Amino acid sequence: MDTIKTVGESKQKRENTPLSPRRGNLFVFTGPSGVGKGTICKQLLAGVTGLRKSISVTTRNQRPGEEDGVNYFFRTVEQFEQMRAANQLMESAEFAGSYYGTPKQWVIEQLDLGFDVILEIEVQGAKQVMQRLPEAVLVFVSPPSFEDLRARLVGRGTETPEKIALRLSKAQQEMRERHLFHYEVVNDNVEHAVLNLAHIVYAERCRIRQSTSESHDEHNQNP
Repeated sequence: MDTIKTVGESKQKRENTPLSPRRGNLFVFTGPSGVGKGTICKQLLAGVTGLRKSISVTTRNQRPGEEDGVNYFFRTVEQFEQMRAANQLMESAEFAGSYYGTPKQWVIEQLDLGFDVILEIEVQGAKQVMQRLPEAVLVFVSPPSFEDLRARLVGRGTETPEKIALRLSKAQQEMRERHLFHYEVVNDNVEHAVLNLAHIVYAERCRIRQSTSESHDEHNQNP
């Protein structure tokens, strides 16, 4: 975990400072594998100040062009289980035979500093965050059609037909759960999808939120 924190901090030196001393918002971007979450998230980060993206831990194989500590923290199953047992993960999930999780300490520190943090995670993990952190803003990214999603997964050329079939089967189930989330953004056009996500970020920054202490005081004053 110390290694993950150190690498993550070094990647943030080039990023923007927080916009205000307020506590940041936690945005969870999820959706079927292959829907383009990574692409639109990257463009959103380039265009909106005060945002930071959490880097997930995974046990899946490193793909060509990916860097440890940049795209993911690549760990063995044993290392992942040790982190989960030590309560160092905000959420964790298994997908297509691999484990994924979000390092908890780094996310909390960034929120306390006033940064908005994006979690780009699988649907299983997003539902865990929904239960553990009700204040999180949950965004479901959908493909324009199921056939379009199939074409994207095949076009990546990174997985076997068996794994693609597994991902498509899971995607059907996940699409039936999108009503559980606060927002849905259809990624039929990257530019439009990024713009919609930016609108969500700006709107949530303007929302009046009641602090935990204020809510507690108000509850005690009610007869």
